[in-house]
Amino acid sequence: MSSSIARHDEVERKYDVADDLRLPALTTVDGVASLGQQEVHDLEAVYFDTAGMDLHRHGISVRRRTGGVDDGWHLKLPREDDRRTELQVPLGRAVRTVPSRLLEPVRAIVRDRPLRPVARVRTHRLQQAVLDDAGRAFATLCDDRVVAQSLLAPDRELSWREVELELEEGRAADLLERLEVPLLECGAVVSASSSKVRRVLGDVAHRRDDTGSSTGRGRRRGRRTTAGTVLLQHVQVQVAAIVRQDRGVREGDRRAVHQLRIAARRLRSALDAFAPLRVAGANDLVIGELRWVGQVLAPARDAEVLRQRLAAMVGDQPAELVLGPVASRIDRDLSKAQRAGAEAADEAMRSERYYRLLDLLDDLVEAPQWSDLAGERADEVLPPLLEKSARAVRKATRRARAADGADRDPALHAVRKKAKRLRYAAESAQHVLGPGARKVARRAKKVQSALGEHQDSVVARAALRQWGIDAHREGDNAFTFGLLHALEQERGRSAEEAFGAAVAGLGAKDVKRNLSR
Repeated sequence: MSSSIARHDEVERKYDVADDLRLPALTTVDGVASLGQQEVHDLEAVYFDTAGMDLHRHGISVRRRTGGVDDGWHLKLPREDDRRTELQVPLGRAVRTVPSRLLEPVRAIVRDRPLRPVARVRTHRLQQAVLDDAGRAFATLCDDRVVAQSLLAPDRELSWREVELELEEGRAADLLERLEVPLLECGAVVSASSSKVRRVLGDVAHRRDDTGSSTGRGRRRGRRTTAGTVLLQHVQVQVAAIVRQDRGVREGDRRAVHQLRIAARRLRSALDAFAPLRVAGANDLVIGELRWVGQVLAPARDAEVLRQRLAAMVGDQPAELVLGPVASRIDRDLSKAQRAGAEAADEAMRSERYYRLLDLLDDLVEAPQWSDLAGERADEVLPPLLEKSARAVRKATRRARAADGADRDPALHAVRKKAKRLRYAAESAQHVLGPGARKVARRAKKVQSALGEHQDSVVARAALRQWGIDAHREGDNAFTFGLLHALEQERGRSAEEAFGAAVAGLGAKDVKRNLSR
């Protein structure tokens, strides 16, 4: 994130109070020695949103505020209890154009849509610091008289009085419980509205982005649940994860790259494995574009994983077996590949193609195109579809065992992809199908993990061979690259053995028995 963006994690609570209420002295609260000198501020904030009110739907606000001590453009991210994160950039000369860098964390929501003014809020604020015995401020008390107008419906104007308690950063959130006692005792009521702008614009139904996690919490259960309901719930969870991890990727969180790829892969796997639940041809474009997202994010992540893997291997070797600048050559080349991959991913995630994929995912959540089969009971429809995915794993395994030479490694990689699809599909249905589906998912994961280790070894060996060639051409000693290649061959062999043991648990009778429970 740009260094010109200030970040503030605020813990605050708002209270509705009568116009004539005299606020109590907070000095009755243990730890409060006094209140600071009262300051008077006249604030004006203009709030911006898309035509579809996408930010408002997600509990996010963007405003341009003048007056007070924090003039600027503000982005407020969704609230968690009394805590929320605010990002701020200086005002600048723009009045109606939101600075693009401020929108980066919510680009998956805003995309390339223009923002327009949607509300104006004017606040007359009486502000006092809450001080401890040493004269240090640990909270702020604001008494606000508010006049707010919706710019979408100009005749909608509201006025009210509210009190706001905000803790200084680093203070324990439970301080609010003590500070609010005198306020509540004198008649203040905790506000039902989380923000001033939400009060004037009203509640807009949130998109279904909080359906739970991949473990199935909060989902419908029972024998009468339809197959389409199961698939839709899984779609909602993974689309929400894509939007959530998009923010992390844009903020430079390398873990988010991996998590975004997983969410895209989980969604694609379910749509593939449960294809009969979809209208024929529906969502084929979504599946293809999700595959594209995985491909554009892969190079940076793969370079990072290989870099860590080989750095650990080099570090494990006795010093006398590391001949020449082995570690520096590996680090140099993979750092360069990682940067190039990150730049390509950044460009892709700012493209119209990526934004249109997010539009398609919205459509998938809000207007899914399910077949008649999707209306049937999940516990009757899903097991045969999972068994079909398991048969695909066994078929790919037979092909891999029959392959040799240069065909063997790609064939094993194909088994891994089939196992991954089975695993993710079984996990998406486990809250309906129970322990049997969980067992199938665990066994598929073992196959995936073993072949993932094998594929990592294949990639590492190819890179080590090339480094060995380059070192020899440049007059360096290539011995260590050969040594590492031999070690990777052994890791690959061990991974194949682990795969053989793991895939035995996905026999036809085992899968059928587990899914029939």
